Formats: sequence, structure tokens, C-alpha cells
Amino acid sequence: MTYWLICNSRAGDGERGRDFWLHHLAEAGIRDPECCDFEAPDWHRNLGGEDTVIVAGGDGSVSRVAAVCREKGATMAVLPSGTANDFARNLALPEQPGALCELIATGATQTVDVADYGQGIFLNVAHIGIGTLPVRESGGTEKKIFGRFSYAVELLRRLNARRGFRATIRCDKGVVKGRWLSIAVASGAFFGGGNEIPGASVNDGQLNVIAVRPRPLSQLLLTFLMVRLNRRAPQRTSTLIHLKGTHCKVNTAKPKTVTADGDVVSRTPLDVCSRSGELRVIGSTVINTAAAPDDGDGLSGKV
Repeated sequence: MTYWLICNSRAGDGERGRDFWLHHLAEAGIRDPECCDFEAPDWHRNLGGEDTVIVAGGDGSVSRVAAVCREKGATMAVLPSGTANDFARNLALPEQPGALCELIATGATQTVDVADYGQGIFLNVAHIGIGTLPVRESGGTEKKIFGRFSYAVELLRRLNARRGFRATIRCDKGVVKGRWLSIAVASGAFFGGGNEIPGASVNDGQLNVIAVRPRPLSQLLLTFLMVRLNRRAPQRTSTLIHLKGTHCKVNTAKPKTVTADGDVVSRTPLDVCSRSGELRVIGSTVINTAAAPDDGDGLSGKV
């Protein structure tokens, strides 16, 4: 068994690079891992199914390494070094670098789902609409100043500037049509730097679709506050819907940009399937957020 260390030096604030992690890994007993440049196209040529790939970077880097580990049958370990680090939240990974590296050395593993959209996979969330703007338009300087809050900063700047787009959303047990401000298709329980999805986990075999309608800023903020405080989709407004299923397809009237785990990946239509338990990762637990009641129609909240 071989340990591999893949670092994205451009992730986050750049302070947790290769030398930083090599030091902590060595203290945990993992010495002289195979170090590869993230940009090297053939770094995984000699990767075996018994190997562990340790990736230091943000969610985009983690997703790209996950695709390789899934193909090769290797185990992935995550050293959160990016802006949002939402996948790491799903595994409740230790925040202290030393404790995290010790966990990797134990070899404790979990299996998690991946979201397959045909052209690749993602682990956290794919966005259409205003949710793509933080990826497309937040500058590097802003991300360094505001960190994960740069996503919220960019969204607040634009909420009143968008009329939305027309789309049809199809899940296992529901079809919804209308005009939307944002559509998010999530595989895990967190997105956007720690925003929690009610009743979700990264190993439940389900996709969670959160779609937001164009509304005044005050109504949008009230709805998001209700979701965050109650940990479930509110029932009495017309702002947000929450669908669950193993398969989701989004068709838009005009092609729209799709981002996934912090990267621009494609344009609509978006067709996503949950692939249950197809990725083995280092972790001692998987977070399951407070489950919202489900009336059996696949729609856990229409607000």
C-alpha cells in the first residue's frame, strides 16, 4: 500500500501547502508519501486499488481526485485547504492538522455517494442560476479577504439584480416547472461554506434539490433564516422547494452555466444520478443532518 500526496497550491489562502502537510503527516507516522503535482495529467498512472490518495485542497480539487479514486478503487483522504471545504464537513474531520493526520494513519474508512452527471462527478453540489455567480465572478483577492463568506457576499450583491430563468425539474417522484433564481442539486449535507441541507447525508443514496424562486430580498432572507433556524424547509411561503430522489434532471428554456464543487463544468440540461457508496474515504463518521418529515411524494418542503 502506498500513500500519495496531491496538493493544490492555489487553494484557499495558500498557507496549507505541501511542506505544511508533509510535516504533520510525518509526525503521524506517514513518511515520504509519493508527492505529485495536481496539474500533472498522468499522476495517477501507477495508482493501485490498495493505495490511499491524500488530497490537500478545496472542494473542486477533492472532487477531481475523487473521480480518479473511484475509477481505480483507491481510498481518498482529505486535508481541507480550500475556501469552503464542505465535503470535509460531511465527515466531521478534525480541525487540528495533527489530529487529522493521525486519523488518516489509522486507516478508518467510510463509503460515500457520488453524484454522476455524465461528464464527471461531484461530491457536494451543482448549481444553476445565481448560485453559479460566486464561482464565476468572485475574485481571488475577495476570497482571501472574506474566505468562505465571499460566496454570500457575491450572492447578496446580485439577489436584486436577477429575474430568474425558466426551467423544469424532474426527480423520482416529482416534476416542478417555473421561473427560478437558483437551482442546487446536492449529494452531501453542506454547500456554500457550511450551509446545511435539512435531512441529508453524503451516504444516504439521495440527491437533494433546492430550488429558489425570484422574490424580494427581504422574503429571500426570511426564508433562508427559517431554514437555518428550523433545520427544515418551511411550509407557508412560495419561495423555495426541496425535492429528494436518486435521479434529477433539469431542463432550462435557454442553456445555462452549471458549476459543481467550485468549478464551471458544463451547461444545461443537467442530468444527475446518485451513485450510492461508490467512493471509499478516510473518516470515522458521516454527518446526518436533522431529518425533515417526508409525506412520501419526494417533496419535503414547498415554500
